[in-house]
Amino acid sequence: MTLPSVSAAIRDVLETAEPTAKVMRARAVARGWRRGAFGPVDGSAMPDRPARPAEPQLLPPTHMPRRGKGGSLRGRVALLHALAHIEFIAIDLAFDMAGRFGAQFAPEFTSDWLSVGADEAMHFALVERRLRAFDSRYGALPAHDGLWESAADTAGDALARLAIVPMVLEARGLDVTPDMIARADAAGDRATAAILRRIFDDEIRHVRTGTKWFESGCASAGVLPAAHWKKLLSQYFRGELKAPFNDSARHAAGLTREYYQPLAQAW
Repeated sequence: MTLPSVSAAIRDVLETAEPTAKVMRARAVARGWRRGAFGPVDGSAMPDRPARPAEPQLLPPTHMPRRGKGGSLRGRVALLHALAHIEFIAIDLAFDMAGRFGAQFAPEFTSDWLSVGADEAMHFALVERRLRAFDSRYGALPAHDGLWESAADTAGDALARLAIVPMVLEARGLDVTPDMIARADAAGDRATAAILRRIFDDEIRHVRTGTKWFESGCASAGVLPAAHWKKLLSQYFRGELKAPFNDSARHAAGLTREYYQPLAQAW
């Protein structure tokens, strides 16, 4: 019996707007892939833009209200909402990575990114549950769509997607999350701190996954990874690399200083 390609199941996740349903479908697809219920990615088209719920309201990044440092209750709710939005979009980023580019790589690529997507779904569920403990919810505050804009910009180039999303945007989380954990601890919010620690530990593996496949793709293309990464950032990345960097966490993720330090100094 021929197994159905996982591509249709991935599209179903991307086309699911309601957050709880997206979380459940994402985890179910990842579980089904692990159990051998699906055949490989078939290279069929993924949606240009995933489905989105009616809330939160999406604003341009420059129009987002300042949320403070997260020390006050209001600041922590705003921080958690921003984090929930990042994790929600990260589900789509991981599943789109698998569905859009999986046919270009070994099946392990699909396995890795579906696993990342399942992690992101779990992260979203944890953060959203914490929001509700503060009498809030995902969608109660505005958010921006900058993460998916980066995905759209790199839709035609697997190495560019790997360079920008895990190796820049997710790597930034390795730099800023320890301070967020410290602030939650200082406020006595042990539950939030525990969630942030779990996310931080998982994100090291996610960045490592991106770096691994970027370097694999560079080896196949016959280009030097650090030099090609810098070239792709100059083409596709709209922002800037901001110090300070969490060098130890980045190194644990395979993202050594030869990638980012010279470019950050020159920016």
